This record gives sequence, structure tokens and C-alpha cells, in this order.
Amino acid sequence: MAMSSYSRGLVAVTTATVALSTAGLMTRLVSIDGPTLLFLRGVIAGLFLFVCLLVTARGRVVAEFVRLGWSGLLIGATSSACAVLFIGALYTTSVAHVAIIFATCPFLAAGLGFLLLGERPGRVALIASGVAMVGVAIMIGSGEEGALLGDLLAFAMTGMVALWTVLIRRHPDKPALPCTVVSCFLSAAVALPFATPFAASAHDLSVVLGFGVFAFSLGFLLLTIGARDVPPVESALIGALDAPLAPFWVWLVVGDLPAPATLIGGVVVLAAVTGHVLMANRAPVPQVALPFDR
Repeated sequence: MAMSSYSRGLVAVTTATVALSTAGLMTRLVSIDGPTLLFLRGVIAGLFLFVCLLVTARGRVVAEFVRLGWSGLLIGATSSACAVLFIGALYTTSVAHVAIIFATCPFLAAGLGFLLLGERPGRVALIASGVAMVGVAIMIGSGEEGALLGDLLAFAMTGMVALWTVLIRRHPDKPALPCTVVSCFLSAAVALPFATPFAASAHDLSVVLGFGVFAFSLGFLLLTIGARDVPPVESALIGALDAPLAPFWVWLVVGDLPAPATLIGGVVVLAAVTGHVLMANRAPVPQVALPFDR
């Protein structure tokens, strides 16, 4: 039986979230600074995805970038800002704290989706978001404190991710690969003046190469594709899985065990997302025609 566009989007967004949740682990496995990591990851991921575009487009590469238009460039710039803020937050506060703050994204996405798309979030999604926030509150009660700068960067990143999901939903016709390539190279360009890539060790380069290709590139590409067929509040709700997953990877590989309250809160968030996926209406929400449509 063929999957509906909503189901395909759901699978893509969920898979992407799992892949992207390993970003915090990557920052704990390297000894390079944030700008250097951001630059290397942007260049590696951008080149990899550009090669993918050359293979799939076959002579239409320039046309694919032209298709982006101003709205596609805005999507790429927004996702680039997300990457810059995300890496900055991971370097200035804990992985768990960034993940906890990011779990508030469904509320922002729901509000932006309603204001910009006219999409009213379903009752199941709202209930699940509320349950997820209970899990976030439990995790905050773990007593782990993040630096003020890291918290601010994490909140800014969360707002940009919410905006990005709405833009993707608003412009589903924009090609995913060129959008992601633009995002990667933009983030690398922003980091370049502050980066020292030649100071990276062979170990650091191998870690960034592995995560840049298999986690970031493929994860972000799947997220760009899947977000077209899933309402913003639901994309952000699935993204809340990052809250329990990101600290889990760090604990599994590095051995940094989260506090019991963090583990309990993570289970609550996971239960909220799983419950939503099982209970939500699988039919895709139709695109709303707005007065400023071209």
C-alpha cells in the first residue's frame, strides 16, 4: 500500500530528528572551537550535497538554483542562522539544556503557523505539546544550569527553527537540495573569519566528516523534504524528540549521565511525541491560499 504524503513526511521528519540529535555529541568528541567546527561542517556537508545535486539534477543544476528565488534563499538563510545559533549554544551551555529549550519549539511553530499560514493546530497536537512541556519542566528541575549566553542562543535558535518550518510549509515547491546547499555554504561563510580549519587534527576532521555527511547532510535534507507535508506544529513536536535523544547520545558514547529528573522528563517528551504520531489524523493538511500568494 502506498504511503500518503503525510506519512512520508512524518517518517522523513522523524528520521531527520534522530540524525540531527547527534550534533551535541559531535561537539563533545572534537577539540576544535565552535567557528572552526561550523566552518568545517558547512563546507563538508555543502560539498557532499552539491555532489548529490550534480548526480540527481544532471544538467539542471543552474536551473535548480534559479528555482529557489527570493523565498528559497530566505529558507536557506534561515536554516543557516539555525546552524550558527545551534553550534554557538552547544559551545556555551550543556547539550541537555539546549535540548530542553528547543523542546519549546512546537508552541512557537504553532503560533507562526497560524499567523502566516492560517493553519490551526489540531487538538491532539496541542495536547501532545502540553505533555511535552511537562517533560521539559521536569528536566529543568534536574538542577542543571546553563550559561545565560548559551540560553539566549538556544532560545534564538528555537525561534529560527520554528520560522524555518513555517517557511518550508509555506513554499513547498522550493527544491530541497539547493536550499540545503545554500544553507551549508552560508553558515561556513559566516564562520570563516573566526575559524582556524588548519589547526584541526586528523581525529577532529574524521569526526566532522562522519557527522557532517551522515548526520547533518542527510538529516537536514530529510527534514527539508518532510517538513513540506507535515504542519509546522507537528514538525516541531517531532523535533522535541531532540530533548531526550541529544543527552542520551552523549551519555551513551561519552558517559555523561543526565540527572534522574532529566531522564524522567525525556521519557515524558518521548511519550508525548509517540502518542501524537499514533493518534493524529494521517491526512495531510491542505495548503491555505493567502492574499499575498503570487
